Amino acid sequence: MSENNWVDIYSDGACKGNPGVGGWGALLRFGDREKELCGGEAVTTNNRMELTAVIEALKSLKRACRIRVHTDSQYVQKGILEWLQNWKRKGWKTSTGQAVKNQDLWQALDRLAAEHEIEWHWVRGHAGHPENERADALANAGVEKARKGG
Repeated sequence: MSENNWVDIYSDGACKGNPGVGGWGALLRFGDREKELCGGEAVTTNNRMELTAVIEALKSLKRACRIRVHTDSQYVQKGILEWLQNWKRKGWKTSTGQAVKNQDLWQALDRLAAEHEIEWHWVRGHAGHPENERADALANAGVEKARKGG
């Protein structure tokens, strides 16, 4: 398949205080088409916003796709690639027997990810990566939306 058959998702989350007001942003690119998404919550955490960015991007797709998710969140990347299967096998408990934080979002992400063929890529945040910088700006726009009650 050619490069044009891939959807690239660049996602980011932001939180002013942790917990605090938070925002999420995602840039989706398919060939020469782009879509920007953002939103926020009045009281949340950075990790919840990182997860929500990917979830909302996947929810916006209308059919099964080949996707490359680019995230600066090691929590998201390691969670989906390294930790998730063990959490599910252990009844949503961590290796120390604690309940998995953000279980609702991990379960949603797991369901959505199963509908697609996804490659997960970690990118260094705030390092001048143009699409990651755009996702960061969208996440901060989501913070402002949440501050204004929208």
